[in-house]
Amino acid sequence: MVGYHDTEWGVPTRDDRGLFELLILEGAQAGLSWRSVLTRRDGYRSAFAGFDPVAVASITPDGQAALLRDAGIIRNRAKIASAVSNARALLEVAAEHGTFSAYLWDRVDGTAIVNHWSEAAQVPVTTPLAETLSKDLRRRGFSFVGPTIVYSYLQAAGVVMDHLTCCFRHAELC
Repeated sequence: MVGYHDTEWGVPTRDDRGLFELLILEGAQAGLSWRSVLTRRDGYRSAFAGFDPVAVASITPDGQAALLRDAGIIRNRAKIASAVSNARALLEVAAEHGTFSAYLWDRVDGTAIVNHWSEAAQVPVTTPLAETLSKDLRRRGFSFVGPTIVYSYLQAAGVVMDHLTCCFRHAELC
C-alpha cells in the first residue's frame, strides 16, 4: 500500500492502457478494501491481458465464466462483465475522441486539479466533476462508475491531486 501511494497514486496518467487498468481496479474495489484489490493486481494483469482494452473487449461469455474460477482476481460476475463492457465502451470513446485519455483530460482542460487539503477529513468522496463524468460514462455504457468510484478514479489517475499538503507527494506532484 505504501509503495502504491508513494510511486503511483495521484500521478497524472495519460495513456489509455494505464487509465483502463485503473478503471478496472476501481470498479473491482467497489464494496471492498483497496488492499484486497492491490494484492490481486498481478492476477488482474494476467486475467485481463495486461489491461489491453482491445483484448478485454473480445472476452466471450465463456471467457467470463472462466474468469469466475480465477482465484487471482475478485470473482464477482458483475465486476467481470463490467470490465468487458467497459473495455468496449472505452474503445468507442477513444474512437470518438482520438484516445480515452483525451476524453478524460479534456474534462479538466488538460491540467490536473490540485487541491490543498491539510486533513483527510477535508477530502470529499465526490465532486460535481465526478458526478458529471459518472453520468456521462454511464450514458456511454460504462458500469461500476458511480460518482464515488469516479472520484476515486480521478484521484488515482492524477486528474485530481488530493495528496494532503503534509504529504511529500503533494509538493512533488504540484
